[in-house]
Amino acid sequence: MDLEKIPRGLEIGIRPIKNIFLAVASVTLALMMFLTALDVALRYLLNRPIPGGLELVEYMMAMVIPFAVTITAYRKAHIGVDLVMDRFSLTTRSYVACVTSALEFVLFALITWQGIAHIVEQYHSGLTSAVLLIPHYPFVASLAVAFGLLTLISLMHLFENLIKVLSKWIRS
Repeated sequence: MDLEKIPRGLEIGIRPIKNIFLAVASVTLALMMFLTALDVALRYLLNRPIPGGLELVEYMMAMVIPFAVTITAYRKAHIGVDLVMDRFSLTTRSYVACVTSALEFVLFALITWQGIAHIVEQYHSGLTSAVLLIPHYPFVASLAVAFGLLTLISLMHLFENLIKVLSKWIRS
């Protein structure tokens, strides 16, 4: 079936971007940990905390969380409770997965679109952090980029679920 090539093609394009996100999220999380530990140590030992340390951690968190969500979505590692879905047949579950994937694709596409609009708004506003005067817009951009990747991942999952539904429909 030619439809099966679409999710494979998307995965080939998504995988290297996902690996970059994983590396950035991992390094940023490690830097957050060391910065927080150093800030606490300096605060209690020398009574001299790092100026803007909290701001830096907040900005780093704005990158780590969306990047980690994309990695989790790629691996299909989200936590789910199947109390209701376990009672349905495999065919019904496939249909529900297909509808859910379509809805999440639309939702993530809308969030990406609005995120891009918000980048422009933040850029023109000139909004910066209070202590270090770091502009906000690059971190809004990281969020929009992460949701853009999440949109592609959900599109890949949508095609995978469509293939499952269509293959069952064609066989019967």
